[in-house]
Amino acid sequence: MPTRFDRRAFLRHGAAVAGGISVAAPFQALVARSRDQDDKNRWKNVRRGCSPDYGPLLPLNDGTTGLPLLLLPEGFEYLTFGWTGDLMSDGTPTPGSHDGMATFRAKHGRLLLVRNHERSGSTGAFAPNLAYDPFAGGGTTTLEFDSKHGELISHYASLSVTVRNCAGGLTPWGSWLTCEETVDQPAANNDLALPHGYIFEVPAFGQTTAQPLKAMGRLVHEAIAVDPYTSNVYETEDSNPSGFYRFVPNRAGHLASGGTLQMLKIAGHPLAYDTRTGQTQDEPLDVEWVTIDTPDPLLPAGPTVFAQGNAKGGAMFARLEGAWWGHGKVYFVSTSGGNVAQGQIWEYEPTCETLRLLFESPAAEVLNAPDNICVSPRGGLVLCEDGSGAEFLHGLTLNGEIFRFAQNNVVLNGERNAISGDFRGSEFAGATYSPDGRWLFFNIQSPGITFAVTGPWRKGAL
Repeated sequence: MPTRFDRRAFLRHGAAVAGGISVAAPFQALVARSRDQDDKNRWKNVRRGCSPDYGPLLPLNDGTTGLPLLLLPEGFEYLTFGWTGDLMSDGTPTPGSHDGMATFRAKHGRLLLVRNHERSGSTGAFAPNLAYDPFAGGGTTTLEFDSKHGELISHYASLSVTVRNCAGGLTPWGSWLTCEETVDQPAANNDLALPHGYIFEVPAFGQTTAQPLKAMGRLVHEAIAVDPYTSNVYETEDSNPSGFYRFVPNRAGHLASGGTLQMLKIAGHPLAYDTRTGQTQDEPLDVEWVTIDTPDPLLPAGPTVFAQGNAKGGAMFARLEGAWWGHGKVYFVSTSGGNVAQGQIWEYEPTCETLRLLFESPAAEVLNAPDNICVSPRGGLVLCEDGSGAEFLHGLTLNGEIFRFAQNNVVLNGERNAISGDFRGSEFAGATYSPDGRWLFFNIQSPGITFAVTGPWRKGAL
């Protein structure tokens, strides 16, 4: 059955539980205010002189369960849906390990969210009819959300039987590219039937073919970002060292037609440039690209994609993770890069072929292992933290100011699907905005929950 958003429960439970401070606002009025603000000033950056921060974080009850699952700034509201174990509309229990995600506009004020599930080959198929490898456990689900009323309408499996679908990215032609974060293959210690390490395309509308896009490379994939003007696809690799890649398709918008895979190289450096330490923030680096001769190597016998590019001078990064297109640029994350190995945020500009270090974490207390990333319609960046200890969702302005926007506060005692445990150390993942900018969606990977947040976005940088 659809999970409906109970507005009475939202108003009843939507108050802070600390200090008696109420942070609830009538839901309809909140949405109306947000809509009016967006209509008057849509897609503009934040006003000059406005603080990037929304203020202190306060415990706030979930509009669906009434539980204080998040800390958020005053004025924001949220609801949850798509929990691990929830029965989906197709009769399939929702798989766990929620990760990368994107939204797509649908009719009548509705959205489609395509969501990754980073499950391994030992967890079993959750939708064998949508299979690539019948013995793998990962894949994607698709959720239909009514953005006018804050309501989950339907959800169903959209790709199954792949491995460790970590992140990915949306395309301008209306699909989600889901990425396998592994190069596992059949072996004595697993039950896989086929090699892995590929990208798969999942249409937001319609069925997937479960066809691996082998020309895009076999590597430990993380995320992608697509240039809407050229259809070039930029890919990140979650290894250390790792490369930053560009796939130039033979036919724009038709990735299955093949293309050329390339790796970023810092111009003027005959040897592979190491970006992992010793970098200067805001210093532009000119780049060029080297071609990967064998994008689908036979492993472990053949040289990896990274080894091929690195031998030609391709640059080295430390565990590249999230990537997102915005402002005519690609923003991507090195989760353990930097002098203190706590993370770097990079900006690549295709029109002038330059790379810039936008931000480097000086300490874990500031930013601890950023992972997924997205660009706000109003100009800022959202960073999903995957470190140790308390986990935060951070905002980052394009001039390098960082602040905390949300904190994981998930502690359960069987209230939903008999799930119990302290999950406050679980990572944020899959941050993505609705096309109109009023809703921010994200996941907490374990126990596997999807959140939808709305509120006074114009008060800050997101």
